[in-house]
Amino acid sequence: MNHDDQVLDDPVGRSLRGRHARFARRLGRAAAYLPEAATFSAVSADPDAAEWADLAGLIGPGELADMFSCPATPPPDWQRVFSLEGRQMIWPGTARSDGSPAETETETGTGTETGAGVVELGAESVAEMLDLVARTRPGPFWPRTHELGTYLGIRDNGRLVAMAGERLRPPGWTEISAVCTASEARGRGHAARLVGALVARIVARGERPFLHVAEANTGAIALYERLGFTTRKQVTFRGFRIP
Repeated sequence: MNHDDQVLDDPVGRSLRGRHARFARRLGRAAAYLPEAATFSAVSADPDAAEWADLAGLIGPGELADMFSCPATPPPDWQRVFSLEGRQMIWPGTARSDGSPAETETETGTGTETGAGVVELGAESVAEMLDLVARTRPGPFWPRTHELGTYLGIRDNGRLVAMAGERLRPPGWTEISAVCTASEARGRGHAARLVGALVARIVARGERPFLHVAEANTGAIALYERLGFTTRKQVTFRGFRIP
C-alpha cells in the first residue's frame, strides 16, 4: 500500500479522484463532493482563471466553496466566509493502538447494549449522529457523510453519546474525523477508545491514519498526541462565497 505522505497535501482532490470517486461531481478540472456527503471542493495545485470558473460553475453562484486545506487563492471577488487555523496530524507507524478490535467489543448496526461497548453506526443511526454533531459541533457532518467510511459509536443506556469515523481517503491513508462526545459523557475516555479502535482498523488493512484539528482545540491535540499522532504540517481551513 502506498504510504507517500505527499498525497496529504491534497487530501480532498486525491480522495475524489480515487476511492471517493462515486461521491464526486466534476466540471472541467474542478471537483467537489456531493453536498449531502461533504462540502469540500478541490482544484489543482496552481489553478488558473478557467479552473476557478469551472469550480464556480460546478458549485453555483451564491454557494459556499469549502476549500478545506487547499492553499490556492481564489479570484478577488470571491468573499471569504471563514478562515480557521489548524494542523494535519499523522499516525507515524503501524503498531496497534490501545483500542484495537481485540480489546474492544464491536458489533454491527445499532448495537447490542454492552455498557461502553463500541458499535458500528450505519444508515439507521444517521438521525442520532446528526443530533450528536449538532450538540457537540466537531465539524461538518451531513446525511451521507457516514457513507465515506466506517463510523463507530458508544451508547449509554441506548443513547448515542460519542462517535468517530473515517472521512477522506487519499491513496494509502484514511482520515479520522467527527470525533465527538456529548457533554454529559466526557471524561470517560470515549474519544480515546473510538480513535484507538479506528486506528487499529485502518492499520489492519495496510493503511495509515491521519486527521485534522483546529489549532484552538488544544484538548483534542493533546489527546491525539497521547495516542501517538504527530503534527505533519500547519493548515488553514477556508471557505469562500461564489459571486
